Amino acid sequence: MSIVRVAISQTTWTGDKESMLDRHEQFARDAAAQGAQAMCFQELFYGPYFGITQDKKYYRYAEAADGPIVQRFAALAKELGQVMILPIYEEAETGVYYNTSVLVDADGTILGTYRKNHLPHLEKFWEKFYFRPGNLGYPVFETAIGKVGMYICYDRHFPEGWRELGLNGAHLVFNPNATKPGLSNRLWEVEGPCAAVANGYFVLQPNRVGREDNEYGEEAVDFYGTSQVIDPRGNFVGERGSSEKEELLVRDLDLDMVQQMRDDWQFYRDRRPDTYTRIPQA
Repeated sequence: MSIVRVAISQTTWTGDKESMLDRHEQFARDAAAQGAQAMCFQELFYGPYFGITQDKKYYRYAEAADGPIVQRFAALAKELGQVMILPIYEEAETGVYYNTSVLVDADGTILGTYRKNHLPHLEKFWEKFYFRPGNLGYPVFETAIGKVGMYICYDRHFPEGWRELGLNGAHLVFNPNATKPGLSNRLWEVEGPCAAVANGYFVLQPNRVGREDNEYGEEAVDFYGTSQVIDPRGNFVGERGSSEKEELLVRDLDLDMVQQMRDDWQFYRDRRPDTYTRIPQA
């Protein structure tokens, strides 16, 4: 068996960026102490989820994909020998912003980025005020733990991107989130397992937890946590995260399951892109 130990974390906004950075560094160190070979944080991990409002002051949370925050955690990744997925607010050039995940290999090398392709723009998810839609496609990177793809929060409602990541060879897809109660609750339970089964890979979904009323008062929403790791057969790996409190989840994944699932269910062989006339052929 080919076992990798992977960690995801969930927390709420502390009230300032520096303490959030320190908290997430501690998550990585705690995960490494438990033998984790990879660490993924929640969406926009070092700030509040600022899509709650449309306020230009939050533009100041943006920085380059190789800026000080990524450099700090790339150095930490090298120190710990740990692959890291860093969901940041990226400033690609002056005034051009993306909701981005940066992938760092276990030797500290910045392998590349994924920019969130699908952006919500609805009550308390005003993301088009802050971000441009992604323009880098659905890249998959060879890492110390295998072939890794990334997808971010609202993206998960779109099966086409999950499929692109599978076609590009992903064995693990990290999907950091900031998801609140409402219409999404049932979708949270089913979309990750469906994506895992349909594409024969592991899906890892950290989510924020708790109420960020220290930033937004009565406007705050209550993120429901329940971060989850899902195997290629659609089963949860271990218990889901707490719905109420901060938590670090460390899970062992048998990567042999990827090929086993794909051998048992020949979904890639039996696809019929020539018949899918309403979507681009691939």
